[in-house]
Amino acid sequence: MTDTRLQELLDKQSITEAVYRYARSMDRLDRELGYSVFWPEATADYHEQMYQGSGHGFIDMCMEAHPTFHSHSHQFTNVLIHIDGDTATSETYGDVTLRRIDDDGNFVDMRNLGRYVDRWERRDGEWRIIARTYLHDFDQTNQSGGLFTTTGRRDRSDPSYF
Repeated sequence: MTDTRLQELLDKQSITEAVYRYARSMDRLDRELGYSVFWPEATADYHEQMYQGSGHGFIDMCMEAHPTFHSHSHQFTNVLIHIDGDTATSETYGDVTLRRIDDDGNFVDMRNLGRYVDRWERRDGEWRIIARTYLHDFDQTNQSGGLFTTTGRRDRSDPSYF
């Protein structure tokens, strides 16, 4: 394998791990981890119905809104990445479920499925998002059973932090 191909694989892995850090930041309510995925001047366009502004501003909005939910889970798949020197583009499929408890004590799950189209920049060896566009594909809301007690934590005391 050539050095160029090896570097491309390493870059793709770095970007993929940044996508996964974003998921962790949302589910663990970790503001600083969320900031680490976006360059300070990055933009985030989740369209008018949700959010348009800076990447860090989106993280701030989520850190205020997400604690009102009982729990949530961000799952990402089908990460396709194109590297072009110190810039890259990616498309990532997202499956996000937010759980709340209604006035009658029932669990209500709100599931959103969409895609994140990101532009990345590498600076001093570090990949971060410079521009994100979220493409919403569909959503659904359902009452759910909630058979099992949530065992994870929504902060840095979660066992996933090594």
